[in-house]
Amino acid sequence: MQRVTLTLDDDLVRDVDALMHARGYQNRSEAIRDLTRSGLNRLKTEAAPEATYMGALVYVYDHGARELSKRLTRHSHDHHDLTLSTLHVHINADSCLEVALLKGSGQALQQFSDEVTSSRSVRHGQLVLIPET
Repeated sequence: MQRVTLTLDDDLVRDVDALMHARGYQNRSEAIRDLTRSGLNRLKTEAAPEATYMGALVYVYDHGARELSKRLTRHSHDHHDLTLSTLHVHINADSCLEVALLKGSGQALQQFSDEVTSSRSVRHGQLVLIPET
């Protein structure tokens, strides 16, 4: 491990300290290491969209919305080669949460995610990509 000296403005240090306390990091170095890893991972994903990634697509939708369940199932079947597993949870009388574990090119996973999360009555959605390494 190498020691690196950084100069940060006061506002940025306050933001790092707030993150450190909110997430329970033991020190600034741990917080900055995680932020650096996250930023580098995002840049790698943008630079190499054809590379293979593991992904988790999490979304919440209104299960009572007309034909939505059928459309979401159709999206999954159209991209069956990307899907490793799915989890379906009934949150309440109106909402369901699904988690799709995916594997494929970053570009294909992002396209699938965009199709699902932009569907009408999908309330929340987020894709997390992790390089296959």
